[in-house]
Amino acid sequence: MDLEAAHYDTLRKRDSWRSLLLLAYQSLGVVYGDLSISPLYVFKNAFADDIEHSKGNEEIYGVLSFVFWTLTVIPLLKYVFIVLRAHDNGEGGTFALYSLICRHARIGFLPSGQVIDEELSAYKKGDGEVGPTSGSSRGSWIRALLEKSRFLQMVLLIFALLGTCMVIGDGVLTPAVSVFSAVSGLELYISKEQHRYVEVPVACLILVCLFALQHYGTHRVGFLFAPIVATWLMCISIIGVYNIARWDPHVLRALSPYYMYQFLKKTQRGGWMSLGGILLCITGSEAMYADLGHFSQTSIKIAFSFLVYPALVLAYMGQAAYLSQHHDIEKTSYKIGFYVSVPEQVRWPVFVIAVLAAVVGSQAVITGTFSIIKQCSALECFPRVKIVHTSSSVHGQIYIPEINWILMLLCLSVTIGFHDTKRLGNASGLAVITVMLVTTCLMAIVISLCWHKNPIFSIIFLLFFGSIEAFYFSASLIKFLEGAWVPIALSLIFLLVMYVWHYGTLKKYEFDVQNKVSIRWLLNLGPSLGIVRVRGIGLIHTELVSGIPAIFSHFVTNLPAFHQVLVFLCVKSVPVPYVQPEERFLVGRIGPKEYRLYRVIVRYGYRDIQKDDLEFEKELVSSIAEFIRSGINNSDSSTNDLNDDPEKTNEKLAVIGTPFGLSEEYCEAVPDNESPGPSSNGDAVGINGLVPKRKRVRFLLPKSPELDSAAREELRDLEEAREAGMSFILGHSYTRAKSGSGFIKRVAINFVYEFLRRNSRGPAYAANIPHASTLEVGMVYHV
Repeated sequence: MDLEAAHYDTLRKRDSWRSLLLLAYQSLGVVYGDLSISPLYVFKNAFADDIEHSKGNEEIYGVLSFVFWTLTVIPLLKYVFIVLRAHDNGEGGTFALYSLICRHARIGFLPSGQVIDEELSAYKKGDGEVGPTSGSSRGSWIRALLEKSRFLQMVLLIFALLGTCMVIGDGVLTPAVSVFSAVSGLELYISKEQHRYVEVPVACLILVCLFALQHYGTHRVGFLFAPIVATWLMCISIIGVYNIARWDPHVLRALSPYYMYQFLKKTQRGGWMSLGGILLCITGSEAMYADLGHFSQTSIKIAFSFLVYPALVLAYMGQAAYLSQHHDIEKTSYKIGFYVSVPEQVRWPVFVIAVLAAVVGSQAVITGTFSIIKQCSALECFPRVKIVHTSSSVHGQIYIPEINWILMLLCLSVTIGFHDTKRLGNASGLAVITVMLVTTCLMAIVISLCWHKNPIFSIIFLLFFGSIEAFYFSASLIKFLEGAWVPIALSLIFLLVMYVWHYGTLKKYEFDVQNKVSIRWLLNLGPSLGIVRVRGIGLIHTELVSGIPAIFSHFVTNLPAFHQVLVFLCVKSVPVPYVQPEERFLVGRIGPKEYRLYRVIVRYGYRDIQKDDLEFEKELVSSIAEFIRSGINNSDSSTNDLNDDPEKTNEKLAVIGTPFGLSEEYCEAVPDNESPGPSSNGDAVGINGLVPKRKRVRFLLPKSPELDSAAREELRDLEEAREAGMSFILGHSYTRAKSGSGFIKRVAINFVYEFLRRNSRGPAYAANIPHASTLEVGMVYHV
């Protein structure tokens, strides 16, 4: 089954209650794995060093009150009731908010943006929302401010990248703190001296196995994730009810906000610093929004409101009830943690379930990190990396080898370096609260700019939620030297990489635009382009969406021959999550018909799967054939018309539909023992670089009496060229800062960007093209 077809079929089936309940159940293993295991370490981190566990129980009740209201205000009120509504065609996350803002404010952060992109069906603004050109004046001042100020646009981009970097940092820290906290249950059965030498190796072994198995994908064991998390939630709920009933039924009164005031009044600075441990109770809340694309808004709300939230509240109340009646636990003792409140008879089964739940929670975070890096790479904010799709039927199951091993090394480093939940929790807490602050700030802009609400609502949202999160942020930041420096260091490194890559890519595109060859120069060469035209299709990769790239003039001035059909191919991303298959291709003609020059722009959303097999080549040729048959731009095809305004004529592109099954009209299967025709490069080559023995196709001339002789001849030339073979011409660029550039720019371009470029991958569709079919043309970019 085609992944795109499966995705759109899934979207259409989400309305029934049966589907909603099934999605709600499945979301437990993907969305709530991280959030559900937070009881393992919240109380342990809150009572680490900053506050005493006294017999008056003010500290226990105060911590419980903070936990309850934090869970209620942030995940329930902010995310479930407000933020989940700000989806980008069903997708969530930091880049979804940023994409919404960019589209409404018309501040495209992708240099290859075109007005025609706004006609995409996915470019809609959401349910019942109006576009930027509507008559609503609410939010217009924000739009005008963002459109005019390049500085604010840069600040907005850096802000979005900062939130993304913290998500990546969380992908390092969450597996470490989750697995380490889960295996800490061993401390109840061995001495503290022995525990020191057992806990870290066991945690590292589990982490190595977790990362080593990533390349197999989660689809093989994913069906176990939801049952594991559901079992875990049921266990902590039952244990919580048991502890409340047995030890302290009056713990319910701690839900009153009055105990938060009493807590801060008694503990003062120590209580404020302990908030860095308390905020860990909302670790994983951002996943509700980030993973919105894999489920539905309603299913995520149902799962949290009716299962996850009550289970977590009961678990924390049960721990507080047990601790309120056990004052003999010393402050420095590790027995303040979760496992001490578990009845001894069921401690081992709970330990096993906790380890499994920690692995599931870590897996969800790692998969989310892969997903966010893929989005960044698609939007030219991260170097191109190898992306492996681990499932042929489940949309979004990806694996990135380089990132996986980097995460593993960093995760092992912080686990071995810190070897305690206190510092790991401090580091994880700062990453979590920073992402939430970024979401709050971007959401405040969306409320006025995209939802067209009164700005007072944006201000109220920002002040209410922002002040709470800033309070927690300050408590986490004060522990900079006690582990909180890790997410800051990691985010700065990733932010540097992402910003330099985006800056270098933007400067390269500007160089291409400034040095592109005019259409008039091309027309002056004549139909033969001044060189010998040989059989075959020449596919020239370019980042330009208009004009002739300088690489082409560089090529034709050094080689005496070129293919009879030339296609300038631009594969670009647009700021929407998905592009419908029938809207993917933009096709246009460059010059008169007899030149046989075409421009094809292939558009992908930041969550789309870029085709890397024979389907891409087949759909590309079919889209050109459909463009020829449709007769679009026939009135502009004469040389005289083009000479009047060639640049303007070149911009006339047509959306060529390639829905499922269209290309079959132009192609037929060829038996394995039958050659598809003579080829300039051996056999026809697929995008994955394999000789297509399992699936050969022959291009067919459509039998349509409506075709005129010129269109039929053009299609015949395309057929002959396709059967002769296809060659790929790629640019191999070397980027240097132009003379007179400042020191920082020279370092960024000459060293950092060049290093990233040399170690990144080329276009996805050309990743595995055989060398015999590829020609690289070197150029130096002075930016």
